[in-house]
Amino acid sequence: MSEYLLEMKNITKTFPGVKALDNVNLNVRKGTVHALMGENGAGKSTLMKCLFGIYEPNGGEIYLEGKKAEIHSARQAMDKGIAMVHQELHPIRFRSVMENVYLGRFPGHMGVVDHKAMYDRTKALFEDLELDVDPLALAGEQSAAILQMMEIARAVDMKAKIIILDEPTSSLSDREVDHLFKIINRLRAQGVAFIYISHKMKEILEISDEITVMRDGTYVGTWPVTDANGEKLTIDFIIKQMVGREMTNQFPPRDGKPGSDVVLKVEHVCSPLRKSFQDVSFELHRQEILGIGGLVGAQRTEFVEALFGLRGIASGEIMLNGARYSNKSPGFAKSRGLALLTEERRATGIFGILPILENTVIANQRNYATFGVLNDSRRLKDADEECKKLNVKTPSLNTLIQNLSGGNQQKVLIARWLLTNSDILILDEPTRGIDVGAKYEIYNIMLEQIAQGKSIIMISSEMPELMGMSDRIMVMCEGRVTGFLNKGEYSQEKIMALATQFAGRKDSTAA
Repeated sequence: MSEYLLEMKNITKTFPGVKALDNVNLNVRKGTVHALMGENGAGKSTLMKCLFGIYEPNGGEIYLEGKKAEIHSARQAMDKGIAMVHQELHPIRFRSVMENVYLGRFPGHMGVVDHKAMYDRTKALFEDLELDVDPLALAGEQSAAILQMMEIARAVDMKAKIIILDEPTSSLSDREVDHLFKIINRLRAQGVAFIYISHKMKEILEISDEITVMRDGTYVGTWPVTDANGEKLTIDFIIKQMVGREMTNQFPPRDGKPGSDVVLKVEHVCSPLRKSFQDVSFELHRQEILGIGGLVGAQRTEFVEALFGLRGIASGEIMLNGARYSNKSPGFAKSRGLALLTEERRATGIFGILPILENTVIANQRNYATFGVLNDSRRLKDADEECKKLNVKTPSLNTLIQNLSGGNQQKVLIARWLLTNSDILILDEPTRGIDVGAKYEIYNIMLEQIAQGKSIIMISSEMPELMGMSDRIMVMCEGRVTGFLNKGEYSQEKIMALATQFAGRKDSTAA
């Protein structure tokens, strides 16, 4: 019998104009966490979609427990004990949690669903996983962490032998990550194998037993996280395998300093919702990168969405280049030189059924029209230049954006807003789901914008990024600004102290 629970041998997958996978191998042992790593566009998600039956490989073989497996659909994959928790969660939002857990396999008899049995089984399953969730609650009202655990609970109930986790912690707080790892460790001890895709290096080294690296659709190698001598893999080694070169600096050098001109002044701005942002005040200077730090629930996203006209403001004053500014609509914000890269690219960023070309130029569409007629040659030229500048990996600008990797989708969205030539770029988690090589490219783009006289507000939940790229950091906790830190004062401890300042208070939003 094979020593591997899963063997993927010489998997090849070709799409029109591109070879996405070229003889890729992946061997996963029972009861282990096997990390699958590589830059965006390396083929990780394509390989997993071949395993899960979403894509049909053009070549290669798959073996489960030593026996050749034919997998032509997601249903067949699930029947063989393979479950997949996707990076972008798509629950049926207006149905209950328990209905989402048992979707497609409701308990019952002769077409009649046994709702009591479904409730009891879901409740028992959640208690076993230490989840405090009402099975009758609407899925759409749950946090990203609960939705993810709901998918894992579904996999556990299906007696899955292999669970694929694609960027499972991208939207989780540290406490939620700890709970997820606790569940993973428990299931690993029961013999369940995990294929774990993430760009968070420290996280990978903490949870994984083995690491496989892919590059440009090919297999690079597999290594144990800890070797026979007790030596651990280093982050530098993993990065070198991923990008094919040494990366000595995580962040590019910053030339110059912010100017003294105040381009945006926010004074005592409050949300109409009492539990949202309250009394926010700050100044943004020309050529400054102002980082906004905080934990999940700090209302950072809600505030910048209000600034861009996506949410209401009840009181306070905003001055833009010395003139009073009203957040009446996103169109108005855009006309005044603001741009917003949203946090959730699938929900509020990309137009999945449109090609890359349309997704790139859509925010700048009016500038390509003369008497209502679009200038296609200019649109194509500008989109091509911006996508090449950000190294978007795609066979064509006519490729549907939904067919790109998450990282390449993010690059297209950044290209979209760069085309608007906005004076203030608001970037909400700009490198979420982006590999280290692509992050460096995006950091360089940010510094290029600063050198051109632009200003940036950047929300980031990654502490090294926040400290490495910001000229100044504003920290929020439960809707309020708790402090500012200047470059040279930064430390994770100081940021965390400000980010948890109201922890334990019953009503932190009270005046």
